[in-house]
Amino acid sequence: DDDMFSNVFCENSKKLIDVHLFALAAQYYSMSNLGVSTLLEDLLEALRRDNQGTTGIKTDEFMNNKKSHEVQVMSELVDNIAKYCGIKQVIDIGSGKGYLSSFLSMQYNLKVYGIDSSNTTTNGAHERNRKLKKHWRAYQSRARANIESQRLEKAKDRPVLSEINCKAINEKLLDKTNSLQHQDQVTIQDLAPSCDFTGIATSETSKQTEVDLASQTQSDESKLSEEVLAILNVLPADAVEFFSSSRSNCGELCEEEKEQRKMASLKAKASKLHESNLYFPLTSCITAETELSDIITDLEDCMMVGLHTCGDLAANTLRIFTAKPEIKAVCSVGCCYHLLSEQFENQEDCPEEVWGFPMCQYLKDKGWCCGRNARMSACLALERVAVGQMLPTESLFYRAVLQVIIEEIYGVTKSDRHVGKTFSKSSSFIDYVRKSLKKLELDDSKLPDSCIMDYYEKYKHRMNELEAFNMLKVVLAPCIEVLILLDRLCYLKEQDNIAWSGLVKLFDPVKSPRCYAVIALKKQSCF
Repeated sequence: DDDMFSNVFCENSKKLIDVHLFALAAQYYSMSNLGVSTLLEDLLEALRRDNQGTTGIKTDEFMNNKKSHEVQVMSELVDNIAKYCGIKQVIDIGSGKGYLSSFLSMQYNLKVYGIDSSNTTTNGAHERNRKLKKHWRAYQSRARANIESQRLEKAKDRPVLSEINCKAINEKLLDKTNSLQHQDQVTIQDLAPSCDFTGIATSETSKQTEVDLASQTQSDESKLSEEVLAILNVLPADAVEFFSSSRSNCGELCEEEKEQRKMASLKAKASKLHESNLYFPLTSCITAETELSDIITDLEDCMMVGLHTCGDLAANTLRIFTAKPEIKAVCSVGCCYHLLSEQFENQEDCPEEVWGFPMCQYLKDKGWCCGRNARMSACLALERVAVGQMLPTESLFYRAVLQVIIEEIYGVTKSDRHVGKTFSKSSSFIDYVRKSLKKLELDDSKLPDSCIMDYYEKYKHRMNELEAFNMLKVVLAPCIEVLILLDRLCYLKEQDNIAWSGLVKLFDPVKSPRCYAVIALKKQSCF
């Protein structure tokens, strides 16, 4: 019904007249209600087919709770996409300290290039990765010990694995390895909204023919070593030994001993491979025109990822993905919407400029503009407020009164400088104003303490009004975010070389408010 929310605002004054209806309208146009996102569980099921997940290291051993949650969830998805497409190389855009990159390389044996614009951050990532590698064996041993403990608990309630079961596991393992060679023949159906993976591009290395038998055997061994390591991590400690020693026939025993030795050799190779350095932090500023081959000399079929890529970087990640044939898939989680550049914000005629918003032709044709205030609102976290993590009302009030002082006393309405986190370092409102003025390079000597306090007293009674206003912004935040995310999804839908694209909720929004990923896989026929 087009008239459903027509009474939210006054037709003449345009003022808000029905707060309850405003909240209902905001909820109606939120991501969760529109039905345009794909469930993470459905996507993982489609990508995995018969494959099982890799035994996980607990990332909270070396990351804070928020980062641990993000890396654990996203790395599993990236690994499944990489396996589905038959690729081993990952490019992490805006990699920062390398939390995601290092975990992808060590836990999933992927070759990861982490690119960040800050040389300081890149050096920090090098050092962090060095320390992480040093302790990685301990993390793995602890994880295996936890699994063994869980196995012993479960063993009390079920029979010991029989010889037949053990044989079935090994046969299933070989079947899984062989099935990796036929990824492009599988069609995934019945996913909502739509997740048909038919015709998705896979790496040329996964399309072997009889002519390439030698290289296929080598590839089989590599993939088998990964699967063996994963299986051995979850099998009971005595499973392989039980299988190989239970035969009475000498001829069969010899064959099984060979098989056991082969598995042990593959496990050793896989472990050695895990110890190698598969993560390479690089420093470079990424734009839509960036040539990745200039940065990565051994660029091959790969996928591109970004965990909370800031501002325009998220948009440029998608543009690079659609333009470069080597990139078979993308998984991008953006953030910092307030830093997006907008084509129609200042009505400037710059046809050659590449903007962060809008991306899709549909919104470009309409000349759509959000504006900085709306984009700032999109960064707010409704879910956190809903569970009691209230807005910092006092710091917002300080900032609002400071702006009035700057405009009225100094005549400044716009500045490239930022106040930053001055509130947390200030003992009072006077202290906050003086520290802020210094950061803005404004002379605070012309402003006595009494004048500063006069401004504080003048607006103090409006603090509740400010809080109510910001709560309305919080309620509206998901609607603005969904507009930005749908713009990116529509951009991908407009491309001819995309087989599947979707929005997927990866994270718990209370732990990580920017929780939606834009994911896409390319068509096989394009290459």
